[in-house]
Amino acid sequence: MHNELTEQDIRMMKEELHHRRVELRPQLLEAVKEARGFGDLSENFEYKAAKQEKNRNESRIRFLENMIKTAHVIRDTAGADAVGLYDRVTVFLEDDDETETYQIVTTVRQDALRGLISRESPVGKALLGRRVGDKVQIQAGGGGYTMEIRAIEKGDDDGSVALNQF
Repeated sequence: MHNELTEQDIRMMKEELHHRRVELRPQLLEAVKEARGFGDLSENFEYKAAKQEKNRNESRIRFLENMIKTAHVIRDTAGADAVGLYDRVTVFLEDDDETETYQIVTTVRQDALRGLISRESPVGKALLGRRVGDKVQIQAGGGGYTMEIRAIEKGDDDGSVALNQF
């Protein structure tokens, strides 16, 4: 399986990976050593917390390495008047009589609560390649709804949208 990422996604992952390996890893190892010296390990909260943080860092390093290793680089091929990757799209939800704005992003940068919609989500798939005035039907969760594209603001993958953390 390949992870569909932009060149910017990969660049940001490599930067984070470098930071975690070179700067954070030595700090966390030192924190574990220091906490170990506080006494009985079975009742040493500082030691347990330091170990957990070290393990979280190592887990994130493995995740980033795997994402980079399996990456398939994608590029935005949408025309100037069509919804593409990193564009902001204003839609009208007919059932709710509301307007919402979404930005189409890669999966590693999605955050639905902030309006960052993955290109692989039902909404993202439905919007990509569409134009202002198009009505799209979204199928999700056993039901569906319709939205009309009202505006498209072209965007760039400039790194301003952060990578997801876990």
